[in-house]
Amino acid sequence: MVRFLIPSVAVLLFLLEPEFAMLSPIEVKGHIYYLVPRFLILYLIFISIYYSRQRAVMYGLFFGVLYDVFYIDIIGLYSVLYPLICFLAGSIVKVIHQHLVVTTSISVILVAILEFILYQFFYLIDFTAIPLSEFLRSRLLPTIIANALFLMMLGWAFKYLINARVLQRAREVS
Repeated sequence: MVRFLIPSVAVLLFLLEPEFAMLSPIEVKGHIYYLVPRFLILYLIFISIYYSRQRAVMYGLFFGVLYDVFYIDIIGLYSVLYPLICFLAGSIVKVIHQHLVVTTSISVILVAILEFILYQFFYLIDFTAIPLSEFLRSRLLPTIIANALFLMMLGWAFKYLINARVLQRAREVS
């Protein structure tokens, strides 16, 4: 049963992201802040680190294509970036320890890189005209904070779920 839990959580996070995105933008003291939930990629990063880089890349490709088709209508952007981020996470962890705090930090940094690449792409094709300083202040920083809080609340649950699957798989093999 645990076998289906990992993809089921990924599907659930894929479906929840737009719901949480509806809570944005937030106005605080006259400033508008945009919070972009990146729950799915955070989960895929945890899969890449604690379970299997190859599976995370496959999930990243699958959900990246879905994200491209359903949410942005530019085929190829997320379907390239999601697997790339998963691959980077799995590669980084071979050099750095897999402690939950380190994993959380790596995940937040990779989400920041993802957001910055997306901003650069959209700026390049004139889809956005937001200056870099405004992007950093009103979108990147709030997104990093929101996703870091999400990981602080559910990172241990992701790790526990993935480790349960790893243990089940080890029992199936032996």
